[in-house]
Amino acid sequence: MGSAVVKLALPAVASQIILVIYNMADAYFVGLTDSDAMLTAVTICMPAFMFLSAIANLFGVGGSSAVSRALGRKEADHARLSSAFSFWGCFCVAIIYMLGAILMKDSFIDALGGTHRDVHVYASGYMSYAVIMGAVPTALASFFAHMIRSEGRSFEASVGIMLGGVLNMLLDPLFMFVILPRGMEATGAAAATMLSNIISLCYYIVLMRRRRRVSVLSFVPDAAMLRDGIPGEVISVGLPACLMTLCENISYAVLDKLMSLAGLSMQAGIGVAKKVNMLAHSIARGISQGVLPLIAYNYASKNYGRMKKTILISEITEVSIALLCALISLSFAPQLIGIFIDSGVASHGYGVSFLTILCLGGPFSACAYGFISFFQATGHAFTSLMLALMRKGILDIPLMFILRRVKPVFGVVWATPIADMLCCVTAIFFFVVFLRKIEREEEKEEEAPPQGA
Repeated sequence: MGSAVVKLALPAVASQIILVIYNMADAYFVGLTDSDAMLTAVTICMPAFMFLSAIANLFGVGGSSAVSRALGRKEADHARLSSAFSFWGCFCVAIIYMLGAILMKDSFIDALGGTHRDVHVYASGYMSYAVIMGAVPTALASFFAHMIRSEGRSFEASVGIMLGGVLNMLLDPLFMFVILPRGMEATGAAAATMLSNIISLCYYIVLMRRRRRVSVLSFVPDAAMLRDGIPGEVISVGLPACLMTLCENISYAVLDKLMSLAGLSMQAGIGVAKKVNMLAHSIARGISQGVLPLIAYNYASKNYGRMKKTILISEITEVSIALLCALISLSFAPQLIGIFIDSGVASHGYGVSFLTILCLGGPFSACAYGFISFFQATGHAFTSLMLALMRKGILDIPLMFILRRVKPVFGVVWATPIADMLCCVTAIFFFVVFLRKIEREEEKEEEAPPQGA
């Protein structure tokens, strides 16, 4: 059982770590400009960029769960139609988002906290490439990773993500300091991101074409993909994953907006602290995404023992790694923030303080995320949706405004770990209730007389 979890989760974790590193690489290279305005511009654009991940999760996680459960029931045709609906849904929504970003770019940037004149200019250049021109390839590359993983091919799925991440790190300095003129480093970082995602998408297209004879996945439009409850099945399961990413970025946008009212140094500090704190969450995300198809398959085939072992192993691993990351952040916060911001400036001190607060919620966030992914895998849309909204949105945003009155600036940051703790406790409760329900069903099946008796 452990080997199956490792086989599926390890490539997904590796790809998530690469994503974190290249995200940090953006901040590192932009930090070399010694411009708080440019560093802040890249930071405030991240929610807009990550909204593309929300779109990919809506159709990727929902489609992946539907395909895996269909395979568990031996329904290959249902799996094929689910994958086709998911692809075209992702493509169309990405196009709509791109058009909306074009029409409302300036208002979008201001809403994210880019009201400072210099920040707005730098953010506009970043948005044009990373969010607008890169919308479709970014969303589809992430979508394909989910769908390929649904057939148990975690390694191939993760190669595409890692390819994009490594290329982005290599292309960043080339576009920022060689190709584009001085003062356009933020635009260069965005162009590198866009190009790396285009290459990643090309990898997935070639992979799918080579495996089209043996794969159940199909992306050919078919009227049947709109029947048999397929749209509802995909969207109901994918919606919590989408809203979790969306609310996470809305939460970060609110945090950035409140910090922008406090000053540019604090806004730059929280931006870097969030990036450093991203590692533990990304590892948990990788493990959860990696084992989701295995949980879905075992649940659909009613192999509950294997299902429970999978979630237990993944949860222990996620929480243990998050604890280790929290200890490292607490012990080396000045050095970690110093990678991106010089220790002599005010934003460095704020970044250190903010990181020590944020990292406390890491283990709780990892635990909650694992259970949210579990309920997505088993098709329990309402439970996963409620937990997703609790984790980001329902609790932390109101807490930011409440705690801001108690302790300005730092109270806003404390809202995140407090919300993580409350969501974790709630997630454990619902998981225990679910297990008891499964146990009662197993007892009834054992007590029922054999058919034909």
